[in-house]
Amino acid sequence: MGSRSSAADIGGAWLRWLMPSVADLLFVSLLALLAFTNLSVRLLGDAGIGWHIRTGQLILATHAIPHVDPFSSSMTGHPWFAWEWLYDVLVGWLESVAELNAVVLFTALIIAGVFSWAFRLLVRRGTTLPLALTLVLLAASASMIHFFARPHVVSWLFTLSWFWVLESSQEVCDPETQRTWLVGLLPVSMLLWVNVHGGFLVGLVLLGIYWACALWAWISLSLPVTEGRFEEVLRKIRARRRVWTLSLAGFLSAAATVVNPYGFQLHVHIYKYLSNSFLMNHIEEFQSPNFHFVAQKCFAGLLLLTLVALAVKRREATGTQILVVLFAVYAGLYSARNIPVSSLLLILVIGPWLSDGIEMLAARFSPQRIDPGPARSSAPFLERMNAIELGLRGHFWPVAAIVLTCLIAAHGGKLGNTPLMDAHFDSERFPTAAVNYLEKQNVHGPLLSPDNWGGYLIYRLYPRIKVVVDDRHDFYGEDFLKTYLKMIHAEPGWQDFLQQHPSQYVIVPESSALANILAGTAGWQPVYKDEVAVVFERKTAKSK
Repeated sequence: MGSRSSAADIGGAWLRWLMPSVADLLFVSLLALLAFTNLSVRLLGDAGIGWHIRTGQLILATHAIPHVDPFSSSMTGHPWFAWEWLYDVLVGWLESVAELNAVVLFTALIIAGVFSWAFRLLVRRGTTLPLALTLVLLAASASMIHFFARPHVVSWLFTLSWFWVLESSQEVCDPETQRTWLVGLLPVSMLLWVNVHGGFLVGLVLLGIYWACALWAWISLSLPVTEGRFEEVLRKIRARRRVWTLSLAGFLSAAATVVNPYGFQLHVHIYKYLSNSFLMNHIEEFQSPNFHFVAQKCFAGLLLLTLVALAVKRREATGTQILVVLFAVYAGLYSARNIPVSSLLLILVIGPWLSDGIEMLAARFSPQRIDPGPARSSAPFLERMNAIELGLRGHFWPVAAIVLTCLIAAHGGKLGNTPLMDAHFDSERFPTAAVNYLEKQNVHGPLLSPDNWGGYLIYRLYPRIKVVVDDRHDFYGEDFLKTYLKMIHAEPGWQDFLQQHPSQYVIVPESSALANILAGTAGWQPVYKDEVAVVFERKTAKSK
């Protein structure tokens, strides 16, 4: 009997190791979709990854973080904050190892990891398995508005981890799951976050919310004045300890934000950037979401579910939960670029609320219910599902998927002789053929294009050719972009920009207003044209 029992235990252990959980399947599915389908091209839909890659490779080559602009002819020598330099180094190295396949793979791993971890956190926090999956898929659909190979996806991972740490350290947590010591990791992670992306501000906001609620809890606890209230004394002590713990974590995290190549000047730069109303009103991703599109409609669905959840649990919601929900709703409605972070925070808070609401409704309308007291009609089955999900901790299949995709990327996107990965910039979105023409002509001199093509041109042509403008809007500033926008929209005075920032070649969308006006302007001649772009060359005395 003993040997049979041991064999059964071993077999059960291997089964738990090899059987994939729903979170594992979600991770593998997202990774495969983002790495091996046309979504890989979508991840490269923002040309800014081009200058991120070249910045990282410049840092690796020079062993120095740039403080002046190396890419543009119009702002040569001007101070530049490469505030995402750590991300740039990583993607620059990845591109040099396995080209764009590696960059896309890294982005796919981050996105798949974020949403599979969010699913597991939802289940662990008491959300039923079907509802958790529904909420995660809804949040992922809303987040597709910003599915790009850019450093902001790493901020999603940091946001999720900070929320988990702050929630896990709360007194209201189960003693078995409470992890107060994790708070000490926040300042350490901030050292990385501040050098990866400006989204580190979200971490400080979350920490501020939990600190404020802890302080209020400490203040609101009355001092015991009679015997038999020892438990209140302990609660007071624990509340005070949490306030001091979060205060120390907040101080150290704030101090950690200064540990960057630019020190406190980075904070000044970010403040000026985010407080500039002209930039915020003219940069598309900073504008409020347009709910006519699918991703934004998914976010609207999350907002409606949030209202339902608040109606169900308004009397039981904690202060931190209410403030996190308010912050997430405000951030998502203020700027479309905040939708992914807002969606993640919303589902993590409302998931358990909605599960409780569904169970209460099921118990109330169940024809088999006899006991008028509170009941959890479907709880046994759903709890077993959650227990099985959380018990599957082997994660063999995600690890195998990571190893396999890394091997494929390292071998040129092929498995054997079968091509599976082909990450590239979309030739229908970017002027790939026009740039091929310019490379064959061995042109020199500054190249002017729309700002949303600048990063692609830097990726393809730097260091031989510099651009006039790209999408580093915080670097170029308001005055520069005002004259640029006047030119790109062919408004009165459009030639002022061309005179202030002379370029030998202009490459613009084929059907743009600027293309039409340049075609009839003396001094410019079209030298290349396709369905995407047209290249104009400035006429010289020799060409005339």
